[in-house]
Parts: sequence; structure tokens; C-alpha cells
Amino acid sequence: MIIPPIFVLCGIVPYTFLTGAWNNGTISVANNSGLIKRIPVPREIIPIASVLSTTIHLGIQIALLLIFVLAFGRGVNVYWLWLPLLWALEIVFVCGLVLATSALDVYLRDMRYIVDSACTVLFWLVPIFYGLEFVPRAYVTVYEFNPLAAIILGLRRILIEGVSPNGNAGLVYKLAFTSTITFLFGLTLYSRLKNKFFDYL
Repeated sequence: MIIPPIFVLCGIVPYTFLTGAWNNGTISVANNSGLIKRIPVPREIIPIASVLSTTIHLGIQIALLLIFVLAFGRGVNVYWLWLPLLWALEIVFVCGLVLATSALDVYLRDMRYIVDSACTVLFWLVPIFYGLEFVPRAYVTVYEFNPLAAIILGLRRILIEGVSPNGNAGLVYKLAFTSTITFLFGLTLYSRLKNKFFDYL
């Protein structure tokens, strides 16, 4: 039986973190141009630190989510041990997005608005208010490669159904793969663009 408040919160919490961290991280390099010019530190620190600072709010939201889970009679189970991994993989994924878009934002200042629009579209591409059963069966495998969707589905399996988030489809493996690829892509793009930051900041 699906408990609506927990069902929705399993979608809202990771989505809120992603959108907040992604929006703030995208403008982090441009907003800290003076710091980047004056202090000789690895420039990757700026966008990553922006994401990590948002994890404080994420921690509060996770605590509230778990309180709701317990309040609605869903007890702690062994699969809760998967939770830190799921959240860590989301942070890795968001860091990859932020590295890419914060670097692009130096050259294309409209990038922040593109990210904001992407977050609006993403709201309907992940199962916040609907379950996996609403996704056509032919597209489920591909759909689960969406990192945010994978996190939400994994949370629901753990907190509502009390089963392993991996299931038969290797959901966590898909999440780990796409998160790692996104991070490496973002880091590579950032590394290639950062050398000319001084010309545009």
C-alpha cells in the first residue's frame, strides 16, 4: 500500500536538492570571480563547495523524510544501509552537472536561465507524483538510467516497500554508472574551459 505523503516526499527531497544545488552551483564561478582571480586555489573547488554547502539543507530534509516514514508506521529495515550510497551518488551526479554548467556560464551568461528551465522540465520527467507503473514498459530500462528517477525509485523501494533498491534491474548500478559518467564529463569540460576564465570574468 502506498502512503501518499512518504511517496511524494521521496520525490520532492532529491528533486529539491538537485534543483537548488544546480541553480546555485551554475552561477558560483561567475559570482566568485574576485576570489578566483586573487587566490591561487584549484578552481574546481568553487562549484563543488557550492554543491556541498547545499547538503546542509539536504540533511535536514532527509531527517524530516525519515521522521515521516517512522510516523506512518514504516519501521527501520536492513535496506536503510543503502540510503547513504543513494544520497552520495546524487551528490556526485549534481557535482558533475554543476562543474559543466558553471564553466559554461562564464562564457554564456544565459546558462543559468537554461538550467532553470531544465529544472522545470525535469520536474515532469521524474516520478515525483507518479509511480514506475505509469512509464511504458518498453521504456522502463532507459528511464531508470535517469539518475534522479533512479534515486526516487530506490528511496521508495527502501522506505515504503522495505525491499532492496537494486531489484532485478540493477537500479543502483545504473545510478552509479550515470552519476560517474556525468561527474567525469563535467570535470573534463571544466578542466578544458577553466584556463580562459580570466578573459571572461
